[in-house]
Amino acid sequence: MFRYVLPIALSLGAAPVWAENFKWAETTDPQTMDPHAVNSAPVLGFLNNVYEGLVRRGKDMAIEPSLATAWEPIGDGEGWRFTLRQGVTFHGGEAFNADDVIFSYQRASDESSDTRSWFAPVSDVVKVDDYTVDIMTTAPNPIFPDSIANWMIMDSGWAEANGTTLPDKENGNHATLNTNGTGPFRVTVREPGLMTVLEPHADWWDEAEHNITNAQLTPIQNSATAVAALLSGDVDLINPVPIQDTARLAGNDAVKVFQGIEARIIMLGFPHEADALKYSNDTTDTNPFSDVRVRRAVAHAINVPAILQTIMRGNAEPASQLVSAAMRGYSAGLSERPAYDPDAAKALLAEAGYENGFSFGLKCPNDRYLNDEAVCQAITGMLAQVGITATLDAMPVQNYWPELRADNFDMYLLGWSPGTFDAEHPVRFLASTPNEEKKLGSWNFGGYSNARVDELLPMIQSEIDDTKRQAMLDETAKILQDEVAYVPLYVQPLVWGAQSNIELTQRPDNFFILKWVTVN
Repeated sequence: MFRYVLPIALSLGAAPVWAENFKWAETTDPQTMDPHAVNSAPVLGFLNNVYEGLVRRGKDMAIEPSLATAWEPIGDGEGWRFTLRQGVTFHGGEAFNADDVIFSYQRASDESSDTRSWFAPVSDVVKVDDYTVDIMTTAPNPIFPDSIANWMIMDSGWAEANGTTLPDKENGNHATLNTNGTGPFRVTVREPGLMTVLEPHADWWDEAEHNITNAQLTPIQNSATAVAALLSGDVDLINPVPIQDTARLAGNDAVKVFQGIEARIIMLGFPHEADALKYSNDTTDTNPFSDVRVRRAVAHAINVPAILQTIMRGNAEPASQLVSAAMRGYSAGLSERPAYDPDAAKALLAEAGYENGFSFGLKCPNDRYLNDEAVCQAITGMLAQVGITATLDAMPVQNYWPELRADNFDMYLLGWSPGTFDAEHPVRFLASTPNEEKKLGSWNFGGYSNARVDELLPMIQSEIDDTKRQAMLDETAKILQDEVAYVPLYVQPLVWGAQSNIELTQRPDNFFILKWVTVN
């Protein structure tokens, strides 16, 4: 079985003393409480405290047992057999068994689910008995157990009784505001945009390492307000710490700063399949970004070192691919990103027939990634210097994803953290030709398509030989670079701030896991 263990920057532990309350603030409120409705880090990170999957990631990001106690390959790569944990109860008291796994597969892989791409390699899920399930795959898939760490199991009876047998990310349903997981915490209050309150699940099957009796998440979009709340003691933790305040907080004895590098790549995306720009004042009958020379011009026009120095204060690393060098399958021979070269950008634009440039619309979130709007403003200025005039439209992330899914963009900012910590992951989600039937390309908003990439993906997924697999990942990465499918910018830094009496584990997926928090 393929395994990748990423070194973790910080993991602290202490003998717990029970605390009354723990309060933390994040920039982005989870869009939903439905574990299958929205495939995004704020949702999945939060719900990892409430729901559980067959497997989970530990403090070191390694896969470990959760609702399954063991798993093994079936036959000659036909699939995987999972032995389920007995004696597990949901928050509502319902018993967990194989029927819930079958139901959760059908729900999470349905076309209404944002997680259906996770199950592209799956042909069927079969109940062997009440505590054994076989997940059959269309081809040998050695990384499959790693790929389902964020697939969360729901109680089938609860879902049916509450009319939520399928997710509804557009209109919502009972599971949007209510939860019933098997995890260490249960949601007791959910007020979207205001607060979400959790309490420990008294009948959790595992041993609690935390000392929290009550936890409250409050979304605080304004970074200065978040820092003030931390310094005043109104909250115990903020995520993220504004980059510009990192040094100041690190020098304050009342608080401490947890720093690392996230697994997330920040990049620019293009409308590959669009016939024309939607937000241009002068180029309304064609799509300049369909020309690879224009996309390459964009890459040369952006001064990534300047962004990292001025906006990220030296806390981020440049990116050349859709995964960072810490991820399994990274292509070491393709580590160089396009140099900042405005003259080369202008020459490429002239060669493509845009000597006088053109205007377009740039979509950007303003509360999803570290300094996202500031980065987009900087990019706007850099592109203007080579004759490409962007009108920036920055908005809250709850409005942002619907805009991208409706193709309302000419260029957009995207961050991607591979849930499997493997280079195959963004190929499946971001670079595969969108295909509902095959459950591929669900986050490929611009419709990028390359037949060879589509051909390579199933071979990458099924190849057991590491050397052969890496060669295919290298070929894929080179195609994406040569065609400038995206413009990778940098690896996002990871910066949390907490009161000095807080001990926790910071993982590079930026998931805040309450069960590892101790208040001293």
